Amino acid sequence: MDTTERGTRIQDLIGKYPQKESAVLPVLQLLQKEGGNYLSKEAMEVAARELGCSASRVYGVATYYSMFNTKPVGKYHLQVDTCVPGFLHGADDIAAHISKKLGIEPGETTKDGLFTLSKVQDLGSCATGPVVQVNDRYFENMTAEKTDQLLEALKNGGWPDNDTAMKVVSKCGILLNDRSRKDCRTLALYKKNGGYQALETALSMKPEAIVAEVKAAEVRGRGGAGFPAGTKWSFLPKDDPRPVYLICNADEGEPGTFKDRQIMEFNPHLLIEGIAISAQALNSAKAFIYIRGEFSWIADILETAIGEANQAGYLKHVDIVVHRGAGSYVCGDETAQIESLEGKRGNPRVKPPFPANSGLYGCPTVVNNVETLSSVPYIINNGAAGFKEIGVANNYGPKIFGVSGHVNQPGIFEYPMGTPLQEILEAAGGVKGNLKGVIVGGLSVPILTAEEAKGLNLDYDSCARAGTALGSGGIMVVNDTVSIPELALRTIEFYEHESCGQCAPCRKGTHTIKSKLRDLVMGRGKSDDIDLVLSLCKNIKGLTLCPTGEAFAAPVQAMVAKFRAEFEALVKR
Repeated sequence: MDTTERGTRIQDLIGKYPQKESAVLPVLQLLQKEGGNYLSKEAMEVAARELGCSASRVYGVATYYSMFNTKPVGKYHLQVDTCVPGFLHGADDIAAHISKKLGIEPGETTKDGLFTLSKVQDLGSCATGPVVQVNDRYFENMTAEKTDQLLEALKNGGWPDNDTAMKVVSKCGILLNDRSRKDCRTLALYKKNGGYQALETALSMKPEAIVAEVKAAEVRGRGGAGFPAGTKWSFLPKDDPRPVYLICNADEGEPGTFKDRQIMEFNPHLLIEGIAISAQALNSAKAFIYIRGEFSWIADILETAIGEANQAGYLKHVDIVVHRGAGSYVCGDETAQIESLEGKRGNPRVKPPFPANSGLYGCPTVVNNVETLSSVPYIINNGAAGFKEIGVANNYGPKIFGVSGHVNQPGIFEYPMGTPLQEILEAAGGVKGNLKGVIVGGLSVPILTAEEAKGLNLDYDSCARAGTALGSGGIMVVNDTVSIPELALRTIEFYEHESCGQCAPCRKGTHTIKSKLRDLVMGRGKSDDIDLVLSLCKNIKGLTLCPTGEAFAAPVQAMVAKFRAEFEALVKR
């Protein structure tokens, strides 16, 4: 594009935000795409001029997020997800196959400049792994044969189709729709099935009445913490002249988690209606969907759906902006996400003040998860009492569970809260091999042994009693072919890579734990290393600004403590 067109597009991006520096990420994304997937120093200087900020500010942002390539890469950047779900699905073999086929190691580029190979951490494609991301496209369910076909197609300038096949079951029929229909994303089909009736009802209600209904429904936040959404809404200050902002947290970076993607990709109007109702309840005229940057095609789907809803007149009271992240697990934390939305490095804030009083641009802000907001239309249509007919006491409503790892039919399952784990595993075709352990709430929760998992019901309270957490509902099944020390090493490698570095216990702790676990796995560890890892995990909890400290300490501690014999067997004699 020429200079004039580029300037126009940059100004269009800036115009979406109350403060122009919030457009740093989208402007850098535009310039990187223009630069052939490379963000040069000159491009960063262009961004700084257009945004009216310093070049150092832009550079600081660009070097924080993993999706910005500040060094040249090949025409096709092959990124293999080798995080825990990918590891369980054989991603290492795919990475090795590509490496051998192209004659390059991860981090290298072929001599003709066509391919760069990288290993990356968690692409949110857990049931459909191994996954290879090529620039901004996903290729899932990869095998050696499919990989060869992909490479050959790319060499010839083509793009093969993506295989997204997985098991999909919706027992509740509330959050997941019929994705087999080509028109599943359209406004016409959504309206035909009763869509936007809840919004019409909500627009006739007083905001406080909507809040009261959601509060009475006791819908607990589906992002992981399980805090009641209605209670969170009620924390907003009353009669405050400042604008209220609503942020939909669609960053979905927790390994093992891929539930929000299903709603946004196949049922986008459900989320948009939930946001529109919530904005009415909160008196918010501006809402943001902060979506992880890797989901570029899903962001396009959301923008198309928002355009449809706007044209139909459903969003007269709220402006919804899709804001694409750029690769940062920590930006799943609400204060880090707010910092990122303001065009900064995604470092968590000190609390208090809390976002409800001083969030985005120093204004009252509510941050809710995709699945949480998508539950709101059902609550308005059926009332709190109708919502509470689903699930169990203190854990109401539908829940989406993503199952990956060693099951015969990995996939996505919408069941009532409180459903037995065994029922979900049977729906996923049963365990492949002999069950060794299971992680039920995303990588950040403690693993359960096969014995501990017996009789477990999947709700917040039952999981807590079992010594773990429901978290995001990302279930990773581990059979007896897996080395738990290797699993623990993969776990800490993810968190070390994703640590923002702001808090020393996280920055130094992840590095030290990774070093000790690697020594053990490589056969050069000592018995004292096991005790040091346990001690660090025990003492790091509660010492970081965001939950990342506990997110790595809890699972690693559980793996080492529950399977200690495997670690001791690796100690150098």
